[in-house]
Amino acid sequence: MSDPFFNADLFGEIDRLQRQMANLFTGSPSSLRAARIGAFPPINIGSTDDSVEIVAFAPGLDPSKIDVSIDKGLLTISGERKAVDAGPAEDTRVYAQERFTGAFRRVIELPRHAAPDKVQARYVNGCLTVSVGRSEASKPRAITIQ
Repeated sequence: MSDPFFNADLFGEIDRLQRQMANLFTGSPSSLRAARIGAFPPINIGSTDDSVEIVAFAPGLDPSKIDVSIDKGLLTISGERKAVDAGPAEDTRVYAQERFTGAFRRVIELPRHAAPDKVQARYVNGCLTVSVGRSEASKPRAITIQ
């Protein structure tokens, strides 16, 4: 006897639904504020036992023109990307332009265990890497059994 409300492959449908839900929630962690497609600079966020690592892919910027600050648990990366002078001639009609120019600002909500007094930032080969240390209380530690 078959039920018209259930597909013959119920487990396949559940698997499909789980994949769709996973795809829906991947790609934009809840710690990113104002994350949108095409946001500049693109950012990767990860963590180690000792720190939270943020990498902003920002080629063509002068590191002295990038502002990095932390206030009330929010890491802010801001600056401006100037237009390249070697652009098309004035009479050229532009059909596509993928290089972003202008002011930018990215705000990242840091986890509770981040220590704002332990921050290092470096800019190498177009990548801004910001390392925010963890508080000592949040670091993993081994417990000796008595």
